[in-house]
Amino acid sequence: MGGPWKVASASAAASTLSEPPRRTQESQTRTRALGLPMEQSAASPEPPGPRPVLGRDSVQVPDDQDFRSFRSECEAEAGWNLTYSKAGVSVWVQAVEMDRTLHKIKCRMECRDVPAETLYDVLHDIEYRKKWDSNVIETFDIARLTVNADVGYYSWRCPKPLKNRDVITLRSWLPMGTDYIIMNYSVKHPKYPPRKDLVRAVSIQTGYLIQSTGPKSCVITYLAQVDPKGSLPKWVVNKSSQFLAPKAMKKMYKACVKYPEWKQKHQPHFKPWLHPEQSSLPSLALSELSVQHADSLENIDESAVAESREDRTGSAGGGEGSDDDTSLT
Repeated sequence: MGGPWKVASASAAASTLSEPPRRTQESQTRTRALGLPMEQSAASPEPPGPRPVLGRDSVQVPDDQDFRSFRSECEAEAGWNLTYSKAGVSVWVQAVEMDRTLHKIKCRMECRDVPAETLYDVLHDIEYRKKWDSNVIETFDIARLTVNADVGYYSWRCPKPLKNRDVITLRSWLPMGTDYIIMNYSVKHPKYPPRKDLVRAVSIQTGYLIQSTGPKSCVITYLAQVDPKGSLPKWVVNKSSQFLAPKAMKKMYKACVKYPEWKQKHQPHFKPWLHPEQSSLPSLALSELSVQHADSLENIDESAVAESREDRTGSAGGGEGSDDDTSLT
């Protein structure tokens, strides 16, 4: 679920979810290393509500306030409509007031046999993603910005017969004690313009909040606000929240369970997201990137497109994107 469409309350994690974001020494050290502004003193007022990363006119690496803001929105309840709740997976949707066709989706999942650090590794490991993410067409890292930020490419299959999408995103991550945040937003890179065979979508803000609930358990919340660049039919929105999002979360959980064994056979000590000195990516200056505004891309009208018979039957049982995970060995 590394793309913006791939999409987690848990009683065991209720106390964790209700706690306000805490500033850890690790977070302070990472912030100093990035040259980012430190958190204000306790006497300073907290910012009123989430601050969208893409509300800026220039590309910037998210700072501590952005991470706190993202966490607050992941934990927020007001304004969200529950559309799915079953077997430890919950999905909410929220229509954006300024554009009723643009929705936010939030998915939360309890992971009772997966440590938070394992889930964090799985979301970062691009080679492993190619094994378990059946929606991926192509994905690769482009360049490194800082020790905890990079730029990457991701293209994914959309429900037939919609056109497939791709994005270029600035991704940043931050360990916060035993919790982790990974988030991204769309940028433009001069060497990777939109392709004719794909629709360039826009990630307004997408990411994961991983919260440890014990030595071998965690809760993951996936939050996404994406402009797919086009008028999508209602069945796509319904299918995303009722079927695709829960299915993707469950597939990710299975991948997490199998990851330790897989990683032992595939460069077990190579984790550049934990050890920046291992990264071989070229460095890139922020000045070479620009913010990808949705209105600068072509809109694709697919509102009248009907769901294919293959996908309708696949939704009920097997079909494309089934839970077969024999490739994870």
